[in-house]
Amino acid sequence: MQDIPEKNIDSQESLPQEIMPKDQLPGLAQSGIHAGFPSPATDYMTQAIDLNRELVKHPAATFYGRVVGDSMIDAGVEEGDILVIDRALDPKDGDMAVCFVDGEFTLKHLRIEDRGLRLEPANPKYPAIEITEGVEFRMWGVVTYIIKKVR
Repeated sequence: MQDIPEKNIDSQESLPQEIMPKDQLPGLAQSGIHAGFPSPATDYMTQAIDLNRELVKHPAATFYGRVVGDSMIDAGVEEGDILVIDRALDPKDGDMAVCFVDGEFTLKHLRIEDRGLRLEPANPKYPAIEITEGVEFRMWGVVTYIIKKVR
């Protein structure tokens, strides 16, 4: 693989034509970004996307966390992914949630059953965690989005 020399860009004038400053990037196409054949309708663009407005419904109760480990790999969650965690949401059965269990944070699927609460991993290498009377437990927040790096 050939090394690409670094270039210092001191001003907007030195930018190559194919690179645009952040404030001049086009917004999302009205019809979305198609993963198939291009649509002639995508010639018309709307306003830029504000990720805070898009991903955060409760700003005072929303936090970000980086995934460490592989216990949720079969749910598409990989090490290094960034979680958007909303502490204002009431947890529901099946939610992916960040929980505090016996002194450590963990990411698991919530299973709310008649007999109690269970935290299920999405990797057969790990056992489920039954929340029983002797377990220190706190539901910390519900995962609403997962941000992945693809390159």
